[in-house]
Amino acid sequence: MGNCTSSDSTRVATAKLILQDGRLREFSYPVKVSYLLQEHPSCFICNSDEMDFDDVVTAVDENQALQLGQLYFALPLSWLRQPLQAQEMAALAVKASSALMKSGASYKCGCGGKQILFSGECDAKRVSPASVSGGGTVQRSRRGRNNRSGSAGVEKFAALLSSIPE
Repeated sequence: MGNCTSSDSTRVATAKLILQDGRLREFSYPVKVSYLLQEHPSCFICNSDEMDFDDVVTAVDENQALQLGQLYFALPLSWLRQPLQAQEMAALAVKASSALMKSGASYKCGCGGKQILFSGECDAKRVSPASVSGGGTVQRSRRGRNNRSGSAGVEKFAALLSSIPE
């Protein structure tokens, strides 16, 4: 175990809105839903925490403000009060992941896509992404002494997963 350190640990929490075209808008201050609906009249705003498979999609009340630290979607009006299908939920997840990666934002951890080093693992080497099937890279770190026979030391491989844009 080690200490997790980051040079950018003072990030401000933001409300994140994924637009229909996949763009991300971030707000570091409370924004009323009614304001966003004026900009996007053919949409409604949905809190990602309120979305479940085969459950109806509901809109955030226009008098409410977006909450900092929450992820929202601007969805077409035709989806309002309709059950959310698995393939729609998957498409939204990919869209959100892609938007967050493009912006350098990180929804849950707040690390902003910066590499975080754990103490004792600073000697990690990166393997090229081309050598990994799927999305992501593999990180290899070596601990212990390396002798001529190669038997000393322990290698540990950890997959660093990422989304695959469509």
